[in-house]
Amino acid sequence: MIATPIRFGTDGWRAVIGEDFTFDNVQRVAQATASFYRDCPVAGRQNLVIVGYDRRFLSDQFAQTAAEVFAGNGFDVRLADSPVPTPAVSHAVHAHRAIGGVMITASHNPAAFNGYKLKAHTGGPADPAICKEVEQRLDAAPVQSLPLAAALRARRLRICDLKSGWFRDIKRLVDFPLIARSRLRFVHEPLFGVGAGCFDELLQGTTCRVKTLHAEHDPNFGGLCPEPIARNYGPTIKHLRAHPADLCLVTDGDADRIGGLDGRGNPLTTHQIICMLLRHCVVNRQGRGRIVKALTTTSMVDKMCAAWGLPLTETGVGFKFICAEMLKGDVLLGFEESGGIGFKGHIPERDGVLAGLMLLEMLATEKLSVPVLLRRLEKEFGPHHYERLDVHYPLEQRAALMARCKNQPPDKLGRSPVTEVKSFDGVKFIARDGSWLMLRGSGTEPVLRLYAEAPTPQAVTSLLALAQRFCRG
Repeated sequence: MIATPIRFGTDGWRAVIGEDFTFDNVQRVAQATASFYRDCPVAGRQNLVIVGYDRRFLSDQFAQTAAEVFAGNGFDVRLADSPVPTPAVSHAVHAHRAIGGVMITASHNPAAFNGYKLKAHTGGPADPAICKEVEQRLDAAPVQSLPLAAALRARRLRICDLKSGWFRDIKRLVDFPLIARSRLRFVHEPLFGVGAGCFDELLQGTTCRVKTLHAEHDPNFGGLCPEPIARNYGPTIKHLRAHPADLCLVTDGDADRIGGLDGRGNPLTTHQIICMLLRHCVVNRQGRGRIVKALTTTSMVDKMCAAWGLPLTETGVGFKFICAEMLKGDVLLGFEESGGIGFKGHIPERDGVLAGLMLLEMLATEKLSVPVLLRRLEKEFGPHHYERLDVHYPLEQRAALMARCKNQPPDKLGRSPVTEVKSFDGVKFIARDGSWLMLRGSGTEPVLRLYAEAPTPQAVTSLLALAQRFCRG
């Protein structure tokens, strides 16, 4: 029987449950990870692996399977005692000086998928070199596994609370007393994901009034993909129009990414959230340092950095690239179009719950509504309209499409000449007026992502139509 190939994408290995994502394959990749950790020790790190899991079907059992393999390979293991957000696992790796960690989650993917996110000793995502090392060790050694009961008796494995220490530390990164007395009314939409209950617990006993929607554990995610984008906000919009609030925070399936709506049910783009947080961190919090963004992120960030004299670094898509920049130091904020945001003084990883707390701090500080804050940004830096379109596209045809886009770029985007083409991750066309269009393949699915930003919604629609014509050849 031919073994299933296991390949790490933008953020881990993901596959359909019961087809490729099986207990045997989880054992294989956990054994390869354990072999890597053993072969490549890190000075100052304990012989310890952190393992967490989300709310997906069988996630707890897949996590136990991985934990048993690490225990069987002689590692001490701390296994989450309940479903936890991915940043809680990242925090535990960093806080306990572990050699690394594993999170069983497929993040925003459809309910049929599960996944294996690999964490480096920094708490951040494993970089491409580490992922390659693990892939090269697949099936190189027989699986060694110590059953849970035996691992517990041998004190090789402990079942632990991974949330409380993370909660304690993220509360220290914001002005929590200010939030606590702010009397903010906000809604949290976890999209049936593992973020459900986090804000209720964090803000218990404060003057804030929290309403969490869709908090029940549903491995089918209510029939939606748990991704913080507008097409998944239908029930949330209906609730907010009937029950207005100051803000609605949205987290994805594993709560490492943030989205949102204003208090009246109007969806916010992740770019708007990023720009509001950037202004808050620089103007209100007086923060300084480099700004790091993925190249699919709004060009308003470029204008803001230029206005405030902040160095800006642009990376490929995937927080692992932003993490690498954060580890170099002096990074105030790192963010990506999908809603992943990393903060100075925290783990080099995105954290949707901390991002939510920072937005609450912003509202408590400004005492202005979200629409007013957005109008202020647009007045200062100009209108920036954005849209992303995902289309199914065969993996075997992707390379030819990218080559054609790179070698035969359009002369203009709308009426503005194309002045630059970037091709270090997908292909991005940039026009003189600041408009841009990008085509990039998903790292985890046979999907092509089309991105566009322009001064008007009509121009964005035209750019996406142009991208679709490129796809058709």
